[in-house]
Amino acid sequence: MHKLTNRTPLSEAQEDYLKQVLLLGSGGEGPGRLEDTHPVSTQSLADQMQVKPASVTGMLKKLAALGLVEYEAYRGVRLTEAGYRVALEVLRHHRLIEAYLHEALGYGWEEVHAEAEKLEHHISEAFEERIAEWLGHPSHDPHGDAIPSATLELPPTTPNRRLSALEHGVRGLVARVATQDQDSLNLLAHLGLKPGAALQLLEQVAEGSRIQVGKERYLLPMSLAQVLWVHLEGGPHDG
Repeated sequence: MHKLTNRTPLSEAQEDYLKQVLLLGSGGEGPGRLEDTHPVSTQSLADQMQVKPASVTGMLKKLAALGLVEYEAYRGVRLTEAGYRVALEVLRHHRLIEAYLHEALGYGWEEVHAEAEKLEHHISEAFEERIAEWLGHPSHDPHGDAIPSATLELPPTTPNRRLSALEHGVRGLVARVATQDQDSLNLLAHLGLKPGAALQLLEQVAEGSRIQVGKERYLLPMSLAQVLWVHLEGGPHDG
């Protein structure tokens, strides 16, 4: 658990809320600068945390009293600078653990999220640094999500786009897979669609995105095309 002051430890639930406010407020593109985040609705948090809106309201009032969020009823919630730093630290723990489980212990990329959710609140700063050093201080986790540095800085961003929003003919590299659904990750891995994989978009159709990966062609369902983020290599794109 993280400490707000010398006497005020944060609970796992409080840390989870701060992390989700950061992720939801970043609009699905991964965490960015605090000033670029937008307010998050109580209902969005309730859906994500799988709790009742009344429970969310109660937690947000507690976090606001601690100076970690700015909250007004019906106007949503945003992180303060202090809350933003706590959220980044929890995210760093989570994603370093994912990378360590994947690279050191042989966990599949579809398995690491659930384990990291349990462990992220309990590792010490010394253990965090040991993991980071063993991994070579990675900038991204197995899904292509950015890992905040030890000083809570985010790696430079690249102009990635959702596959579902691109125009036909573009080529690029898979940069990020924005889902933790195990079955979806298993399918994407089977198709060779992990971060770093090269692909070409052949066409967009009602059912999804028709792509080529190496010598293989696939019609990727829209639900998967929307979670696949691509770093473009050139050619037409969605702006």
